[in-house]
Amino acid sequence: MDNLLQIANGEVVRRADIPDVSVETFGMTLAEFVRNGGFVVQFFAFAENGITRLLAVVRNDRLYVTSCVVGAEFPSLTGWVSEKFHMFEREIAEQYGIRPTAHPWLKMVRYHRNYSGADDVFGNDYGGEEIPGKYGCFTVEGEAIHEVAVGPVHAGIIEPGHFRFQCAGEEVLHLEIQLGYQHRGVERLLPTVPQRRLPIICEAIAGDTAIGHNLCCCQALEALAGLTVDVGARIVRTIALELERIANHLGDLGALSGDVAFNPPAAYFGRMRGDFLNLLQVLCGNRFGKGLVRPGGVAFVMGDEQRKLIAAKLEEITPQVKNVCDLLFSAHTVQARFENTGIVSREMAEDLGLVGYAGRACGLPYDARVAFPSECYAELPHNTNQMTSGDVYSRATVRREEIMHSLALIELLLQRPETTAKAMMMEERRLAADSLVVTINEGWRGEIAHCVLTGADGAIVRYKVKDPSFHNWTGLAMSLRNQGISDFPLCNKSYNLSYCGFDL
Repeated sequence: MDNLLQIANGEVVRRADIPDVSVETFGMTLAEFVRNGGFVVQFFAFAENGITRLLAVVRNDRLYVTSCVVGAEFPSLTGWVSEKFHMFEREIAEQYGIRPTAHPWLKMVRYHRNYSGADDVFGNDYGGEEIPGKYGCFTVEGEAIHEVAVGPVHAGIIEPGHFRFQCAGEEVLHLEIQLGYQHRGVERLLPTVPQRRLPIICEAIAGDTAIGHNLCCCQALEALAGLTVDVGARIVRTIALELERIANHLGDLGALSGDVAFNPPAAYFGRMRGDFLNLLQVLCGNRFGKGLVRPGGVAFVMGDEQRKLIAAKLEEITPQVKNVCDLLFSAHTVQARFENTGIVSREMAEDLGLVGYAGRACGLPYDARVAFPSECYAELPHNTNQMTSGDVYSRATVRREEIMHSLALIELLLQRPETTAKAMMMEERRLAADSLVVTINEGWRGEIAHCVLTGADGAIVRYKVKDPSFHNWTGLAMSLRNQGISDFPLCNKSYNLSYCGFDL
């Protein structure tokens, strides 16, 4: 394709080989690609030697990259091409003070000063404050309209986020979701720290996705440093990623059970979630998998004892998982609440660029384990989804299907005879100079992507992180359109998106 360089997942490419086109050509290239069924993986700005560039990573059945030099503004692609660009363009404006002209709803994403420290493009008067305190929300006009504000402080031990509902009676006409309360400056921090700290920081991007984010980080460092990973380590990494997927899906099915007041499966799922977190502890001594994945392999060897413990627990718990899923999904009261609630059509999901189980529940088959396989996934069977109506029932059913598929994958991996040659410890290594690498993995929520660019001396110039929640929060907002406000908790749990994974 013209003006696009094809790349592979985890492949190091020279930055000089990336097409560097005009802003106009850049926009037209992306517009044509997306209109022909393409999706946006990464779209961000970076500054080097006084020059600011835009860089986009896009996908269909392959990955492509393109870039351009940009000034104070660029034509927004959101309004005239696709909603897929919406959050990316707002993020670019906030981070680098570059205005996407004619953007339909340009406002801040995480509420921080842009990286240059100059005045932002949103018209905020900081008045000496580090974080601006004002932001506008979309309003619906009419005598029968009322507004409901929820959060950012919630009645539970959950993360902070603000939800603004525009309602006519019980019906939600519009939901606006405002995040940013957990902004920690992760992306700005990553290029400034020693290599040994990168996995530790990436494990904390989203606490329930420690394996997924850290795997992307370590794969990027391995590619740039020319490290190879032995088969045994790849087996352990794949098992860990699937354990993380199972634990989170089970926890969310339990939360959905609780939201419809069906307490027995809520209790069962909660207990089984703990069982799978404990299996991660068997692998590395940490229930969330922290400290396991390191550049070059894993920090803990899976010996025969760990293999037998995991296999025995899977044999014991798999029938229990099936039984509790049957209990939940066969209840007529549950079906009545799940079905036709929070529907997102396939067309809407495609325009928003939904990923993971949220996208697959709408009929978008994309799974990074299949499209861009890493670790052991190229050798493993694929999953299929039978329920794709885009409602709460579909999102719950896709999770159930993924749990059973992941259990089967782990059983297959445990049967393989390879063992890890040695445990890897974190070391400082020279990275390829003037290079780019993009790593993609299917985290439990969906597509995780890390993009790393290095300069002439091999130092990291820009480290871009994309959690799947970045795509899917707008999907939750669309789920509430013309829906009863009392169904918000159920719709919210059916996505269970990450606040801190978004608030980088």
